[in-house]
Amino acid sequence: MPDNRPNILLFITDQHRGDCLGIEGHPVLQTPHLDHIAASGVRFARGYSACPVCIPARRTLMSGQKPRSHGVFMNHSTLLDGPTLPGELSRAGYQTHLVGKLHLHPQRKLYGFNSADWADSPRPGTDDDYQRFLRREGVNSPRASESHGMDGNGWAVRPWALEERFHFSNWCSSCALDFLERRDPTVPFLLKVSFFHPHQPLTPPHYYFDKYMNMELPVPYVGDWASVHDRPVRGLPLASWRTRLDPIVMKQFRAAYYASIEHIDHQIGRILQILPNNTIIVFTSDHGEMLGDHQWIRKRNAFEASARIPFLMNFPNSMGVTQNAVREEVVELMDIMPTLLDAAAVPIPDSVDGKSLLPLLRGTSSAWRDYLHGECAAIPSLNSGMQYLTDGKRKYIWYPGTGQEQYFDLEADATEMRELSGDSNYGDEISVWRKRLTKELADRPEGFVEDGKLKTIGGNSPAYLAV
Repeated sequence: MPDNRPNILLFITDQHRGDCLGIEGHPVLQTPHLDHIAASGVRFARGYSACPVCIPARRTLMSGQKPRSHGVFMNHSTLLDGPTLPGELSRAGYQTHLVGKLHLHPQRKLYGFNSADWADSPRPGTDDDYQRFLRREGVNSPRASESHGMDGNGWAVRPWALEERFHFSNWCSSCALDFLERRDPTVPFLLKVSFFHPHQPLTPPHYYFDKYMNMELPVPYVGDWASVHDRPVRGLPLASWRTRLDPIVMKQFRAAYYASIEHIDHQIGRILQILPNNTIIVFTSDHGEMLGDHQWIRKRNAFEASARIPFLMNFPNSMGVTQNAVREEVVELMDIMPTLLDAAAVPIPDSVDGKSLLPLLRGTSSAWRDYLHGECAAIPSLNSGMQYLTDGKRKYIWYPGTGQEQYFDLEADATEMRELSGDSNYGDEISVWRKRLTKELADRPEGFVEDGKLKTIGGNSPAYLAV
């Protein structure tokens, strides 16, 4: 008998902020394929990465666990123990395949995937499948894929230096197409396609870069509370976290970022053309990118540009899910694994902290979390980790290394231009959120709470760097 369980296609980008979709109302960015996935499916407007850093976020996606459970709060190479999404689906008879970035330790461990076209980045240095592809195609220079000279975490950008077909994003989509054309048609599949971009180095093909450079682009949001530079600064390190660039340099940075996203969107379009009808599509990212907002670049912050991510799901009509919908519930990467296992009728392991979204989407339950808790172990230039809570309407942030608090009314101020921790009109609200965080952290070994109150512990506490 045929196996009629749904196929699963999981797209994940790297460093893709939640407002950078056309359907989000972005003033210039064009993402037609992602917009269609969202419009015909479900777009969660309040999707977050609880720990907005590459490795912790990807461990959460793979395990359905909070950082507190999987034990990593910043980029740190250690084994991920316990059940994983591909592992549980493989055991249940799915054919599982990875394309692109996994960013788990040790390299080439499959973590439940049956097979992989693996490369954690376009950078040379490991004998990954992307570098093998380049050699097969006659690109024999061992460092050809970084001949552009751009920094892997920086704001300097330029167009891709090789033929477009050699770009990492093109390679990912080509590998995905190859899997779909050669898969076992008698069993359902999980295909995870993990693009490296729009993470730096920002080196989109010329067509996309030129397109956005020829537009008038939005400039960064910078609240008075955030400013550290009163004028553009030259001579900053390329990977500096706090920055204020010359306007033309900031335009180039933003143009290359938007260009990288549209390029990925078009590569996703290639895959969608041959996708079987009975397929669940999920699109998300590990975290966002500050992109100059509040004079920050990169990630690790609790601010919307860093922590809020695209969170799209599209289901076959046979699954009884209400689609063509925008949902306001606050959701997180840990919810993807239980949702997909639920959709495949595979038991959800007890180790999973996230919750299946299917009861919400089918209308069989309205129960959901009131807020989510996020954290990160280190924020460069603040000598401190961060803790945050949000329900998508308000956001409370606490920095355990300094004791500083921040509070934002996201309903009235989605770009976080007004920091309200010193506003007496919000004092009672802030007290409620502070008590919530105190309860979340009360039994933590790092010593965040003492005598029922949040305690400043210092950002270099060894217990908080990696558990």
